[in-house]
Amino acid sequence: MQEKCGVFGIYSKKNDVDVASQAYMALYALQHRGQESCGIAVCNEGLMQYHSDLGLVPDVFSKETLDKLGKGSMAVGHVRYSPLDQKNRSNSQPLVVRHIKGPMAIAHNGSLTNALPLREKLQMEGTVFHTTNDTEIIINIITKKRIHTQSIEEAVEKAMYDIEGAYSLVIMSPTKLIAARDSQGFRPLCMGNLDGGIVFASESCALDSLGAEFIRDIEPGEIVVVNKEGLRSIKTHCGKKSGMCVFEYIYFARPDSVIQGSCVHTARLNAGAFLAEDHPVKADVVIGVPDSGLDAALGFSRRSGIPYEFGFIKNRYIGRTFIQPTQEERDSAVRIKLNTIEASVKGKKVVLIDDSIVRGTTMRRIVKLVRETGAKEVHLRISSPPFINPCYFGTDIDSRDNLIACKMSVEEIREYLGADSLGYLSIEHVPKIAENATCGFCDGCFTGIYPVPEPVIVKDKYNKKIGENNGK
Repeated sequence: MQEKCGVFGIYSKKNDVDVASQAYMALYALQHRGQESCGIAVCNEGLMQYHSDLGLVPDVFSKETLDKLGKGSMAVGHVRYSPLDQKNRSNSQPLVVRHIKGPMAIAHNGSLTNALPLREKLQMEGTVFHTTNDTEIIINIITKKRIHTQSIEEAVEKAMYDIEGAYSLVIMSPTKLIAARDSQGFRPLCMGNLDGGIVFASESCALDSLGAEFIRDIEPGEIVVVNKEGLRSIKTHCGKKSGMCVFEYIYFARPDSVIQGSCVHTARLNAGAFLAEDHPVKADVVIGVPDSGLDAALGFSRRSGIPYEFGFIKNRYIGRTFIQPTQEERDSAVRIKLNTIEASVKGKKVVLIDDSIVRGTTMRRIVKLVRETGAKEVHLRISSPPFINPCYFGTDIDSRDNLIACKMSVEEIREYLGADSLGYLSIEHVPKIAENATCGFCDGCFTGIYPVPEPVIVKDKYNKKIGENNGK
């Protein structure tokens, strides 16, 4: 299982700024990217204080906790979603280490494709790991490089030759704040201006929450360094073909975010419109599954001419079911998460729009809810193509074993879900949904074609029970 997270960093020209509270507000805006743990690290004249724990941002951070972090000139924050076997407090971020050249904090969004060989190499050199996440691998490699380099940014630059896969990083040293992005740009990372200081965030919605001015996206492969002397960029790893995860536009990102020059809300409207072209249907009403299905439903309605209605009331106090670690948790979440609006669907032919079908169990229950409320027909439309391949770059699709589209035909899926018809967005329309995007896309989960060679993923033996290692 892979990770999907949100990162944030802030650098102020002053040293007595409440950067902890600013990080808190930014993480609140990024909460949709990770709901299992969160953390903030603050730097005050080289002294780093940090706090992280399992839970949502408002549960982990009280006013008292933020006050203990104190004021400073820099802060790094993180929200995390983790796979089932990595759900523990030690895996929460940012990670903070103290080495011979000073402390360092790091927040990471993504997943390394060469994590296991790197981890084993470090272990053979005597490195002791306290977590099971890729971030600790990255911070150990940077630390080793830092011992033999003149600056933290030089260490990051050299470390990027060793690490492979998806990573958007925010790194804090005693005097510098650094943002770095992998050469393909799998995961988003942007930069803004706040009262003359610099902020980095996974999405622009976090900048908006602080009143920061968006400057630009960090380029794939770019390292941006901020200190008292100003801002500078290192581009030795830039120039490769970019491959932003297109699922950021379909599901992950907040609709009000702008990623690589393309508004997420507009991208989802476009997906819905293309879906109406791909799979027209005669119906009375179009409804969307909250939240990422709503924009696509509106786009479908506008293109098809079928009236749009709110079909569900969502319990806002429960997280996304897709990123609950176990199927039992996902099923329980659906039961308390959504309730249908009878006036919108009873006695009507309904077009039901959602962003994706992964395992199929959640969608089956949603279709059942609509039918139980009295819908005459349920025509299911999905604003992405079928998932037929795993993702190695930070999405919770670890293997073909859990993908319903790998086990059943479209007609068999339709029958299993209990819908009257089923249509997916065509793969030809996928790269067209993000208007004016300044990047290429990774759609490997739909096509099997990845921007980099498909890696062989083997589970770390320390994440297995003794019996699974044949007693060794």
